[in-house]
Amino acid sequence: MHASEPGLIKLSTEDLPERNRLEAVREQVGRAIIKVDLEPLPGQPFWFDAKLCSLPDLGLATGAISPFQGTLRRDLIDADDLVFNITLSGGRILRQLGREAVVGPGEAGLTTTAEPGVGTVYLPSRFVSFRIPRKRLQPMTGDLDACLVRTIPRDTEALRLLTSYAGLVNEFDALARPEMRGLIATHFHDLISLTLGATRDAVQTAMGRGVRAARLRAIKNDILANLGHADLSIDAVARRHGITPRYLGMLFAGEQTSFSQFVLASRLERAHRMLRDSRHRERPVSAIAFACGFGDLSYFNRAFRRRYCATPSDVREAETANGG
Repeated sequence: MHASEPGLIKLSTEDLPERNRLEAVREQVGRAIIKVDLEPLPGQPFWFDAKLCSLPDLGLATGAISPFQGTLRRDLIDADDLVFNITLSGGRILRQLGREAVVGPGEAGLTTTAEPGVGTVYLPSRFVSFRIPRKRLQPMTGDLDACLVRTIPRDTEALRLLTSYAGLVNEFDALARPEMRGLIATHFHDLISLTLGATRDAVQTAMGRGVRAARLRAIKNDILANLGHADLSIDAVARRHGITPRYLGMLFAGEQTSFSQFVLASRLERAHRMLRDSRHRERPVSAIAFACGFGDLSYFNRAFRRRYCATPSDVREAETANGG
């Protein structure tokens, strides 16, 4: 286990001697962080690979694990927190308070750390898990007790946004900045409360805060995934996300930019990276421009020079001269 960024811990059984793997995860994660006893299911090799992040009033973990059972015994209870777990792939069964919930791919479930319970991951699974003090979420949500140990469907819009936004755990620069850590945690609180059933006031606040941030992140990811399409348009992206082009434009305006400016900057950055990459050394500049979504080579050259104060060929030659 190591913490290379503030508030971030990485733990993989691949980095541990095989004989120590189970006990290391039991001690460093099971008993020290999530406070449950971990036991691999019979006949299943044990492995674990995750990133764990500590934010204000929020713990976040994302990764993958082999089939196991986690038991929260009464003697391990030390807080009144809520655990919101999203199963990205695989499956788990939650048992607590006399209830049982089967959680499949894309679905989620809520449990409490204040009562004994058992969670069984019965297939190799990828997951995102949040731990939040109950007192932090209670004012934002209606009847939290009614939400416990219930399967939250995968087609819940707030859940989809929350799952996408959880990818921020991979963006170390954002997590390292104190002002961003608090803001990101607040966005997660918003999205979790919406998924569970926020109060009217909390819904209004979340729509202008957590939902806005999560939508913009999802839209940016969509754009980056489709940069190579010359016909990438605000109408097409808005349609995919079920919003109007005007609202999409407003999301970018909130960051003092526009859809077209973000697309252009992203295409230029991709082209710049490709020109410096030795794997594309023999690829013509025109082919790189077209691969990044530029349909007009003259426009690409002008925009590139304006941004980098150098031509695409200059950048490639400089990288070659430096041994890149």
